[in-house]
Amino acid sequence: MKSKFLQVLMLLLVLTLVACNSDSSKNEESNTENENVDLDGEIRIAWNGQPPVLDPHISISDIIANTMRHVYDTLLTIDSEYNVKPSLADSWEVSEDGKTYTFKLREGVTFHNGKELTSEDAVASMNRWKDSLGSRGVFADAIFEEVDKYTLELRLPEPLSVALTVLAYSNGGFAAIMPKEVIENAPEEGINEHIGTGPFQFVEWKQDQYIHLTRYDDYVPREEPADGLFGKKEALVKDLRYFFVPDASTREAGILSGEYDFAHAIPYDSAERLEESDGVVNYTYPGAFLSLHFNKKQGIFQEKEARQGVAKMLELESILKAGYVDPKYYILNHNTMMEYQHTQWYSDAGKDKYNINDPEQGVELLKEAGYDGEELTLLTTRDYDDQYYGAVVIKEQLEQAGVKVNLEIYDWPTLLGKVYEEDAYDMFLMANSIVAEPSSSPYFNPDYSGWPNDPEMDELRMEFRGKMTKEEAMPVYDELQEWLYDYVPAVKIGDYNRVSSARDTIENFQYLDGVIFWNVTKSE
Repeated sequence: MKSKFLQVLMLLLVLTLVACNSDSSKNEESNTENENVDLDGEIRIAWNGQPPVLDPHISISDIIANTMRHVYDTLLTIDSEYNVKPSLADSWEVSEDGKTYTFKLREGVTFHNGKELTSEDAVASMNRWKDSLGSRGVFADAIFEEVDKYTLELRLPEPLSVALTVLAYSNGGFAAIMPKEVIENAPEEGINEHIGTGPFQFVEWKQDQYIHLTRYDDYVPREEPADGLFGKKEALVKDLRYFFVPDASTREAGILSGEYDFAHAIPYDSAERLEESDGVVNYTYPGAFLSLHFNKKQGIFQEKEARQGVAKMLELESILKAGYVDPKYYILNHNTMMEYQHTQWYSDAGKDKYNINDPEQGVELLKEAGYDGEELTLLTTRDYDDQYYGAVVIKEQLEQAGVKVNLEIYDWPTLLGKVYEEDAYDMFLMANSIVAEPSSSPYFNPDYSGWPNDPEMDELRMEFRGKMTKEEAMPVYDELQEWLYDYVPAVKIGDYNRVSSARDTIENFQYLDGVIFWNVTKSE
């Protein structure tokens, strides 16, 4: 049994992965010279949910990022060490006062409709993105402007320590570049023309069945060796087809039979069995962080003491174990940022208030807030088993403490809509996408479902972003962490790793804040 583990739990292991995969030129040589590689093949991907839309500007759903990052490019990107690197922008300069960023675009890049990319497309895309959910409010008061055909500027009212980091972010809500005409014609509910500059182009979204992407033959890759999301991207198969397969046993059976080439989010209790199966390769990589969010616009959780009370009641490891089975797949972590990001961002603040597990004190706080035995509604989904099983344990723990809980279960797209309905719930459990830096966390986003809204949070967030360097911003991160554990917009449950499986005919697969299917080959 061939088994690989992409344990990207810290940057050192990312570097090890790159080393093990050897340099890009060797990979390219093997890709083109191996007579068994099927350059006209199709990679069939079984995904555990369906997106609500395919617009990366307005949704932070991870399936949108994991599909559409193959269709859209961004101005900037990251390498395997999380260094900011050029993508559609060939270079950039920052003014001495830190308020103006000038980007020079690559020339000769074309969209999938044949139109050449110019600064008017980039400006239209970035100005739409900055005002959408995807930017998480980081650039709310900024403006992107054209300078000439291939040059644009980002103008900021104040310096922004995380500007380049957020622009290079590639997970949910990434800053996709689209044609100006698509932006101008976009309805409020999301774009309906999916035209990018990436190595694959959009073909079809067949509702409840699949998303189909195909190779863009006129794609113009960068010349640098592939490294993380940076460098040369090649579509080494003709088609990618993402099938929506919410049932975990069906995904598992499909990868064993060869119906699917890649199965996302394999059940944790099935991982070892799959590992022992011929022709299957397991991949483990950082998934997301699990959070219990409170509705702060109506109901008991408008009161801070109620939120603090629930936070004190919960025993977090049991919740994580229910969803992720084995400690090698989950991590108790009080930080806003995931554990593998601690080399960049770490704070001890709030650690003493994490995973308290004191039901008696929690109930006292809840009663102080006015709780009088009413039933509280907790939302979850069965499309992601980890979230469902975690929600079941939360319900059990709260009911053991004397709190009545009604568990409501929805499919994933419906849940993503429900959590923005003010009168639909009291709490919801959700895995939150990896974020590029602390102030982009949903915990500090007043527009995120649950609606954290506090003047102190706004001041700290803006102070954090207004620093010139990460070093200057770190003390403010400590203050944001302290605020998180006092105001309690949500309970950080912990981090988790995902397990996905592939047929051993799939080679050179990588993960970096999402799956990567460019530069991946499939053998016949």
